[in-house]
Amino acid sequence: MMSSNKGLGRGLEALFGVFDDNNGYDNITNKNTKTNNGVLEIDITKVKPNPNQPRKNFDPDALNELASSIKVHGIVQPIVVNQESNGEYMIIAGERRWRAANICGLKTVPAVVKNYTEKQVKEISIIENLQREDLNPIEAARAIKQLMDEYGLTQEVVSERIGKSRSNIANTLRLLTLYPDVIDMVEVGKLSAGHARCLVVVEDQTEQIKLAQIAVSKNLSVRDLEKMVKNYMHPTNKVVVKQEQSLELKELINQMQKTFATKVSAIGNDNKGRIYIDYYTRDDLDRIAELLELLNKKEMTLQDLQNYNKRTSK
Repeated sequence: MMSSNKGLGRGLEALFGVFDDNNGYDNITNKNTKTNNGVLEIDITKVKPNPNQPRKNFDPDALNELASSIKVHGIVQPIVVNQESNGEYMIIAGERRWRAANICGLKTVPAVVKNYTEKQVKEISIIENLQREDLNPIEAARAIKQLMDEYGLTQEVVSERIGKSRSNIANTLRLLTLYPDVIDMVEVGKLSAGHARCLVVVEDQTEQIKLAQIAVSKNLSVRDLEKMVKNYMHPTNKVVVKQEQSLELKELINQMQKTFATKVSAIGNDNKGRIYIDYYTRDDLDRIAELLELLNKKEMTLQDLQNYNKRTSK
């Protein structure tokens, strides 16, 4: 269990204790049946889901499994609802249990009733969902962004509220920068959060989607996808196409080698390229520089050049 200063470790009691509404169970007046521990049995038809629930997708198979369990054991943990002025109740936590109870055909559902403001309900609902592990990564990212945008919270504060590291919050938010096609793959479970994080660094839309599709079709591990992305970002095996050089360019290079009395090479062709003149010592560099200076002044004949190279190369 995590330390007491983290929301996840403290559990739902601490989470709902964030807001002191001074409305204990004894202050609630209604015709529902109250048990000894303050949990009410509420008419299931009076309970409605929260429209701001971050979780939008509920696995039908998982709901049916939960419904089967509820038929045998009942609802072990009560849902948490907010009492509304029209006599109905909006779910703050436990929509999945409520849905499964409906599948079972239950008439009532055990609930803890709270009287929170609309803003408090919205924030608690988001935080409660983020503390659970069954939100898909995109739902979690959107919920975190909603918390930050609507309540002006920093990543650090969100981290403290839901009991996750700041780096986890940052990495989750980065998933929202993916292109829509890739986000869809994550939402439906084709790509994991780990795969998605690999693809965030790929800025080109076509390449990002292509890599995601390869990862799905070939069932790549996160490590394999990391290697593919690394190779895309930093290609090491570039194909060098050797360009054909004309006889005139080759002759020019030979002439320059004779003139400078050192190795001269060229990369490219007659239209574009580079010429390299090698030198091997400081004296060699000084010799080439002096030679260029004399040639520039046109003070050297061909015979002078040959004599100069013989003299300086000794």
